Amino acid sequence: MTLTSAQLAAWLGQFLWPLLRIGAALSVMPVLGSRMLPRRVRAATALVLSALCAGLAPPMPALEPLSPAGLLTAVQQVLIGLFMGYALRVAFSALETGGQVIALQMGLSFASLVDPQNGAQQPLLGSFYNLLGMLIFLGLDGHLILLRMLVESFHTLPVAPDALSREMLRTLPAFGARIFAGAVLVALPAMASLTVVNLAFGVMSRAAPQLNIFAVGLPVTLLLGLAILLYSLPALLPQFRLLLEDAFALAGALAGVAAGEGG
Repeated sequence: MTLTSAQLAAWLGQFLWPLLRIGAALSVMPVLGSRMLPRRVRAATALVLSALCAGLAPPMPALEPLSPAGLLTAVQQVLIGLFMGYALRVAFSALETGGQVIALQMGLSFASLVDPQNGAQQPLLGSFYNLLGMLIFLGLDGHLILLRMLVESFHTLPVAPDALSREMLRTLPAFGARIFAGAVLVALPAMASLTVVNLAFGVMSRAAPQLNIFAVGLPVTLLLGLAILLYSLPALLPQFRLLLEDAFALAGALAGVAAGEGG
């Protein structure tokens, strides 16, 4: 049996185009795109999911991968996957930034370690909030929701050289502002409380100049900061869930699919 170039391109494209979109999304999405997972595991996950998706996706266009139209299609599939994964990464960035702001207010910015998700050095509280976010994300089945949206995106946003539009690209910068708004929501209770504590220390230093405010203030700020942090943790789940809902809504808007809700 002989295969023509068109048949070979169609057979190869049925697996290649899903691999580009899914692999790009997995490379930047939280948890599955974390650097604590070996590269071979991430690559194997992308290959397995792409093979499964190839049977669920509609027929792919018979494009030569190395032709101008094929290269343009490949770039667009990578961009679509990156945008969908980036939307969720923004929610985690807001959580990490909120933890870093709290650490700065508590005087814990010097305590840092390598974050297992992105491999960068950051304050301890930022990594703590990041790990909490990963647990919440998995508890809400966020990884399954994104994978479902990726599979459905091949029906709502078919593989084509002109899949991306300007309207889709315009939504990304506006959503970037959610990093700062989300970080403020996460850090606001601790920031407000610790600001009041620092103002109280300022009044004390003016009333009693002989008091060594640095020797007294740091341990008191740490203890009060930890107490405030423990008290504000229950409010983290609804705040982060709202951020995730916005992130899924953006990813769904980019791919033209409805964002589901986690359990």
